[in-house]
Amino acid sequence: MKRQPRNTTSISSAKAEHVRSKIGVDIRGQDTQKTVYVGMSPKQSLRDATGQARGVKSAVVYVGMSGGVDSSVAAALLKKQEFKVVGVFMKPWQPGEGTMSNEQGTKKRVSGVPAHGSLFNDHCLWKQDREDAMRSAVAIGIPLLTWDFSKEYKKLVTDYMIREYKAGRTPNPDVMCNKEIKFGLFLKRALKEGADFIATGHYVRLRNNEQGAMNRKHVHCSLFIAHDLNKDQSYFLWTLTQEQLKYCLFPVGEYIKPEVRKLAKKFKLPNHAKKDSQGVCFIGPLDMKEFLLTYIKPRKGRIILMSGQGNLPAGRQVGTHDGVYYYTIGQRHGLDIKDGGGPYYVVAKDIKKNIIYVGTDAQAVTQNTKVEEFNWLNRPSLPTRLDVKVRYRTKSVKAVLDKKGVLKFEKPERAVTSGQSAVFYRGKELLGGGIIV
Repeated sequence: MKRQPRNTTSISSAKAEHVRSKIGVDIRGQDTQKTVYVGMSPKQSLRDATGQARGVKSAVVYVGMSGGVDSSVAAALLKKQEFKVVGVFMKPWQPGEGTMSNEQGTKKRVSGVPAHGSLFNDHCLWKQDREDAMRSAVAIGIPLLTWDFSKEYKKLVTDYMIREYKAGRTPNPDVMCNKEIKFGLFLKRALKEGADFIATGHYVRLRNNEQGAMNRKHVHCSLFIAHDLNKDQSYFLWTLTQEQLKYCLFPVGEYIKPEVRKLAKKFKLPNHAKKDSQGVCFIGPLDMKEFLLTYIKPRKGRIILMSGQGNLPAGRQVGTHDGVYYYTIGQRHGLDIKDGGGPYYVVAKDIKKNIIYVGTDAQAVTQNTKVEEFNWLNRPSLPTRLDVKVRYRTKSVKAVLDKKGVLKFEKPERAVTSGQSAVFYRGKELLGGGIIV
């Protein structure tokens, strides 16, 4: 797709000024008209099915299409609004057939994987995902490009994940995938090829200030949790910046999943009933320990009881493990303990001594933690009282963050884990986040 070189840092005021979008789409089949601002997403009913992705008829939008229903509906909504839509499938990284390279570059057969298969054959069928994206693009009537980011994904996401586990931390690869791939490489390449915006199927809501609707140089963006609280993905987007957000659209953020599937059926998308993807970004479900064993050499160590339970004294060895790297705080399953006690939970790890400490679930809590590597979409004055999530799919809790990065929870919080993201909110607005030390 050849396009004339152009300045993509801003769109003309004629495009970006307050405009009236032509056609909305109702899942019941009724057309509507509504005045909106570019990039804005006010609270909407099903009569306004594009969320904030409306208002600039001639704008070019590159949509990251994974083959799933959410990104396909996002593309269809934008096409319905008469945007110039180009779909992009991002080819993911995947280990070699039947073998994977460890950190020394040595090929190692994966346990239980036949010579003709790979660790992810049952889970990560990227070729099938690409076919699903192609079929959806045909149904929508848009072109689909395939961009191979497999090498970059391996370097920026997978290698990062392995390094963190080897250091005894528990990383969040989905956060890094969004930062480096979807809103890094994909965004940069799309703008270079002439896109005005990129769009994804993330469940999150974007708001722009009114001045930004008139002139992108003055845009200021805010992210809010999705209308569908069960599908909200704001937790994974805390690394985004104002410079990135002014080029982003999130068309499905106003909808709950059943509504998205109804829209998919209305648009006659072939993947309208496809199951939601699970597991690591792009890769899918996997046994993390099995995966890490191919990269990090096992190292036998002791499992020690943190404090007395029943007739067992504190400090007693109750089992063994094959490496602290493979376990995370709060974990219960996968522990080799056969003393008949428990249940036991990982409550602490000594990385240098390779010791795992276990105890009761109540012992896997903390009142304070340290956070570093902050990124703020809207920076508050510190110290301040915030809503914070330290894990995905948990309710936010109240805490105070001070100027030194110390986070003090109002009530002890369970399974606060080094390497995970602490994500900050004020009400429904995503403020930013950082990495738990």
